[in-house]
Amino acid sequence: MTDIITTDNLHIVGTASTPTVDFRFDAHQLSLSGESYPENAAAFYGPLIERIQRYLQARLTIMATQPARIDVHVSLPYFNSSSTKMLFSLFNLLDQAAQQQLPIALHWYYDQEDDIAEEFGQELHIDFSALEFHPHILE
Repeated sequence: MTDIITTDNLHIVGTASTPTVDFRFDAHQLSLSGESYPENAAAFYGPLIERIQRYLQARLTIMATQPARIDVHVSLPYFNSSSTKMLFSLFNLLDQAAQQQLPIALHWYYDQEDDIAEEFGQELHIDFSALEFHPHILE
């Protein structure tokens, strides 16, 4: 399916080691939440990144006639180094689309006492500057 209107939404229930995935393409809302330390991060994130890439390509094609901001919500209390690599691939893809004038907001959620997650969010803001960045402290 190439028409973004008919792109199926995607929901994957999280496990102890993989985040919940809630991609509501029809509402332009993408969400990852939960722990992320899958045995094979590339196998888990690869298909998600491919799906988002197709979605972004379709959005870029129709953005002049159907403008809509994409909101990406990421709340990962723990993620390992292989997940970090895949997340950077995902954020790079989003940043490239934002550089082409596609409005994308990244909402980064972190625990107030988690300095590492806060600093990671700050790095995202610097490294992917085309994204509209919104840090959120978890309640």
